[in-house]
Amino acid sequence: MSSSITVPAAVITARAASVACDAAVAKAEALGIRINVAVTDASGTLAAFLRMPNAFLHSIDIAIDKAYTAASFGFPTAAWPQVLAGDEGLRIGMPHRPRLVTFGGGLPIRADDQLIGGIGVSGGSAEQDAVCAQAGIDALLALA
Repeated sequence: MSSSITVPAAVITARAASVACDAAVAKAEALGIRINVAVTDASGTLAAFLRMPNAFLHSIDIAIDKAYTAASFGFPTAAWPQVLAGDEGLRIGMPHRPRLVTFGGGLPIRADDQLIGGIGVSGGSAEQDAVCAQAGIDALLALA
């Protein structure tokens, strides 16, 4: 049913969020690192989370905030340095926003070109985190 005050929205399933977390953890194991991984829906609300044994405790919130940032802006957290580079006010102000992460490891999740969520990984280097996050996305897209 369509309406002039609503739009249809796709929502990530619990199964897809869980598959993404499992795949990110499997990639971390292959890389020999311990991570926390979070998946949010498009609104940035937590949908799934996994913490590997002995992963950094502080990385719990970082992973969740990476997923939140990627979902809320629709681009990878690693893109923030380029976004901020041309505007001094943004460069100074945006990193002080609560929950905004401006380094790698958070990726938006899209299905059929529609933003359905974000995945955030924390525990390795920013590059390793991004590789684990991408493994999560690749696994959930294989469900389609």
